[in-house]
Parts: sequence; structure tokens; C-alpha cells
Amino acid sequence: MKASSQCPPSLTVLVVDDEPGIRKTLLLALEADGHRVTAVSNARDAATEATRRCFDMAIVDLRLGNESGMDLIGSLKAACPWIRQVVITAYASIDSAVEAMRRGAFDYLPKPFTHDQLLVLVNKVAEIRQLEQKVESLENALREASPEASLTSRSAAMQRALALARQVADSEATILLSGESGTGKTLLARAIHSWSRRAAKPFASISCPSLSEQLLESELFGHVKGAFTGALRDHPGRIAACEGGTLLLDEIADIPLSIQARLLRFLQEKAYERVGDVQTRKADVRITAATNVDLESAVSAKRFREDLFYRLSVVEIVLPPLRARKEDILPLAEHLLAFFARQNHRRLPTFSDDARNALESYSWPGNVRELRNVIERSVLLCDNLLIGVEHLPARLAPAEPTPNIGDLVSLEKIKENHIRRVLASTGSIEEACRILGMDSVTLWRRRKKYGI
Repeated sequence: MKASSQCPPSLTVLVVDDEPGIRKTLLLALEADGHRVTAVSNARDAATEATRRCFDMAIVDLRLGNESGMDLIGSLKAACPWIRQVVITAYASIDSAVEAMRRGAFDYLPKPFTHDQLLVLVNKVAEIRQLEQKVESLENALREASPEASLTSRSAAMQRALALARQVADSEATILLSGESGTGKTLLARAIHSWSRRAAKPFASISCPSLSEQLLESELFGHVKGAFTGALRDHPGRIAACEGGTLLLDEIADIPLSIQARLLRFLQEKAYERVGDVQTRKADVRITAATNVDLESAVSAKRFREDLFYRLSVVEIVLPPLRARKEDILPLAEHLLAFFARQNHRRLPTFSDDARNALESYSWPGNVRELRNVIERSVLLCDNLLIGVEHLPARLAPAEPTPNIGDLVSLEKIKENHIRRVLASTGSIEEACRILGMDSVTLWRRRKKYGI
């Protein structure tokens, strides 16, 4: 079979063979194809390496001196759940092939084999691993899917932030994304990953405030079985799962001080230990952090490590709030309107002039996230093809000036305003009726008339 001429994605490969010549040949051949290779001569060293980092693939000789490579299959699988193991041997037999596959081997390759035969298997593993990582990234994207996934902007401040993000995306620098909640920090982190050379590898995020200290530490670094109550099996953690990719730490200011020290060490050395384990592991993962608070103030208040702050903010990108991007409000609203109309199987409505003015005049404290919710609500409430102010939340409606006695308004307007004030200031209908000099039926009619 002829090997594919297309260069496969880079894999981390463990070679286990007691013959120095074969180890060196496999090492050189795989590294020449762009893979990262660790080569060892025995099962003990192989198990040690597997506890230090997660491998995509292992090439294991069935005879390792006085040891059997067959016994290594299960332990490698336990240490690296997604590993594909190819068994090689000069003593090929149907029985050994069947037993190896039964124990979890991916394939079987009798010696001697050619470079092309090896490359076919490696490419097959690379394609499967790449597909798994894409599926994982897509599943994460679906879980966090939001219609505001648009990075186009007319705002000069936002364009500067996006230009800086593109400039540093393909570097290995740690990036700190700062901005109010709802400004699109997670969206930009995902975009930076997609623009980088790590795009084919996993992207994942952890919300630091949403987990307890113990769960956050376990989710980040992983744990071994029995590390704490409820740890019924080994858990590799997000760092291991993102090997070669990017991990976003969302709302990093809320990470406990005890975990900050471990995170700093990982950023500096790419080394860590799972909870309940003493074995040091390595991982090639780019960390991106996001925060909606001033981390320098948190450092001054001793809530955040100064050394970690400087390590995280190698490149800081500040996302402006929506109120500072007035020129983006209506284009974003139109984009969201089309999304929610399509999602709810509605014909595409338009905004009235009053609705447009209300959207542009509002301060949007919840930023793009709040705009998303407002537009979704308006699509659901609108029963025609024109979204007016009445379809927007009351807080967006322009406030009407309160009429006073002597103003050039109708007597009816004065009455309405007076009834509204009395009702707002009293604790019951009976008390309001007594103050207004009305019976309850008359007041009920007035309330119905004024929409109170």
C-alpha cells in the first residue's frame, strides 16, 4: 500500500523496543515526519513516561528482553485513555495478534516492516486523533454556541483589539483578555485559537468561579483514583485533554490562591501533578485567561499573586464595552435579529425608527450578552414584521417627562400621572381608593384604561 503524500498532523508517539537500532530507526523516521517521539527500552520506563505526559500513539514491541509488551497495553491505555497502540514483533502469529487486539491494541505490524507500512498506520492514527479533537472542539462550541459570534466591528477601539489579537495569535505568548462581562472575551479566545498554529488541536474553557476549589483543581490538573471522596476513577484533567491546543481560564480573578501557585508553575515549566499523585507530568498547552475585574487592584488587595499576574499578562487585550461602540449596536442587532428569526422559524422583521433610536440610546450595562437577550425577546413578542418600542423591555423605552399642574398637557394626563403616583406610594388598593376619593370599581376602570 502506498503511503499518503499529505503530511499528517503532529502526534506525540511513545516507542518501546529493547533493540537500540530499531528504537533509533523509528525515532528518526517519525521525527522526520514531524512527530514528537519519546523512545524507551523497557516496560518500566514506558509506564513512567506515560504518567508524565499523554501520548497519541505507542509503538510497542511484544518482546522486551525478559518482559512482555502485551502486559504494557493495559497500563498505557489507563494512563492515556485515547492512545492508539501498534504492536510490533518479529514473532508474528495469529494468536498473539488476536490477544493484542483483545487487550486494546489498535493494530499489529510484523517485523520487518517498511517505512511506508509504518507511515500508513501513523497517518491513520493521526487522522482519527484529529477527528476526535475536532469533534471535541465542536461539542464545546455547540455547548457554548451563541448567535453573537461575529467579530466584525466599525469601532476603532474594537478594531485595534482585533488587530492585536490576530498579530499575537500565532505566537506562544500567554494572552489576558480584559473587559466587562458580555463583551465577547470567550468568543475572541476561541478566534485566537482558530488563527493560531494550534487550530487543529483542542480548545476548551473552564469557568473559575463556577467550581469549588477542589473541583476546579481536579478539573484543571486531573486526579487519580481515591484522591478524594468521590474520585472513583482516574481523571486526566483539562490540561491533558488540551494537549497541543489552548485552554481558556475564564474569570481568572476568582481562582483560589492555592491553585494560583500551581498554575504559575505550569505556565513557567509546563509541568504539573494530578491531585493525589506525586508523578510530575508535562503538557504542551497554551493558556489564555479572561477577566472582568481589574487584576492589578486584586494584586494590591492580596487576592491575586503578582508574579502570576505578570506571567498571564504578557499580552493584554482590552475589549471595549458596547456603550463605547455605538456604531456597532445596530449592525449587531440586525445580525441577532436574523439569527433568532431563523431559529424560531419566523419571517425576518425589521426595527421601527423608534426601536432603533431606543437601541442606540441605551447604555447596555450587560453589553452584547444583554443585546442578545433583548433581540431574542423582541422576535418572540413581535406578531408582525415590525419590531417597535413596545416589543423592547421597558428599561429601553425613552422616559416620558412627568407632567405637572400648569403644564400644557390634557387634564386626563394629569389624572393618569396622579393615579400612578398614588398607587406607587401606597401599600394597598383600599388605601389608594381612600386617598383618591374613588371606589374600587372606578379605580379598577382607570387602571385598565391607563394600562396600569
